[in-house]
Amino acid sequence: MFEKVEHIGIAVKNISASIELFEALLGAPCYKKENVETEKVTTAFFRTGETKIELLESISSDSAIAKFVEKRGEGIHHIAFEVEDIEREMIRLKGKGFHLLSEKPLRGADNKMVCFIHPKSCSGVLIELCQEIK
Repeated sequence: MFEKVEHIGIAVKNISASIELFEALLGAPCYKKENVETEKVTTAFFRTGETKIELLESISSDSAIAKFVEKRGEGIHHIAFEVEDIEREMIRLKGKGFHLLSEKPLRGADNKMVCFIHPKSCSGVLIELCQEIK
């Protein structure tokens, strides 16, 4: 089952400029910046209450984020939900007819295992499942 909204992912063109913008907006510093080679992105994280904001900038013209920004511009890319057991949740959702974008969880940013659900399965919203790596 879904525990909580873990983070909201926002696709950006320039992560440095966006970090400055969100630090001013939220009144809080970026607490982590990292490259995720499997997704071809640089990420930056902010905390606001119990939820995080993740900025995503493409590091390759063929990444999903590059394609998203080219097609739609900057903006909300996905909503991530924390789950207790990502593999069990993937099996449950697949059994309910949801289209998962990977067969197994992948290593994501911020020490998480992740799996995305295709937007066509979720009223046009890309949903990410994430579980802390222990």
